[in-house]
Amino acid sequence: MKTCDIFKQKTTLSFEVFPPKSDTPIDSIYSTIDGLAPLKPDFISVTYGAGGSGSNATIGICEMIKEKYGIEPVAHLACINLTREKVLFELAQMRAAGIENILALRGDINPNVPPHEDFRYAAELIELIKESGDFNILGACYPEGHPEAPNMVEDIRHLKEKVDAGCSQLISQLFFDNEDFYAFREKAAIAGIDVPIEAGIMPVTNPKTIARMATLCHAKLPKKFLTIMSKYENDPIAMRDAGIAYAVSQIVDLIANDVDGIHLYTMNNPYIATKICSAVQSLFK
Repeated sequence: MKTCDIFKQKTTLSFEVFPPKSDTPIDSIYSTIDGLAPLKPDFISVTYGAGGSGSNATIGICEMIKEKYGIEPVAHLACINLTREKVLFELAQMRAAGIENILALRGDINPNVPPHEDFRYAAELIELIKESGDFNILGACYPEGHPEAPNMVEDIRHLKEKVDAGCSQLISQLFFDNEDFYAFREKAAIAGIDVPIEAGIMPVTNPKTIARMATLCHAKLPKKFLTIMSKYENDPIAMRDAGIAYAVSQIVDLIANDVDGIHLYTMNNPYIATKICSAVQSLFK
């Protein structure tokens, strides 16, 4: 099933998981999916290997999600360190594994690893995927602008290029102020971007992790959010529960404002995903 078709029927709920690191047993991802599957997500996306190292684990996990749980998987594919030939090889592997949906990304530039020159932008990867088979292609978007974009106008222009190249749905990077998402959604619509946009939500469970992620993504931390982190940073249980409550409040507001879908960055933590979903499940109609 192509995940873009689900938006015609309902507000979507999807999850993101990541493969275990090389020093972690692969079985750990099975217990993660065991915990997430009963929540009945519309699809689960799997990031591009441990630390972006490659797709072998990604494809294997996607295949397991589809075959064992009957849930549609989305395989991430990051191109900045890949040649054209390598991308074609990985697409062939995905096709053989029955993977229909790909999240096409440029990927983060590692200052210690010179990037290949075959792909400079995600739009170029999208064009190649579009030419290479009947895949549904997802893209990433940044409600507060890509960290490397000089301004929001330029960022929206590049986003429109991705959609024009063949991207049929978008997943947003994390954000903590819904007003930023609504402003971005309006700008995207004005630019003629008419594909579904899922809102990416990351629950606050570890202040240091969230602060690092926010810095990488250039996501601002609202005063209300900072107050929560400051008050509960030394109480892990209270921090977890407050983070769940904040995520729930974001999701309720987003659905009330007709968001196309919610993409939950689970951090491979079924407990947190379960608590959030139990509070908002009835809203997904």
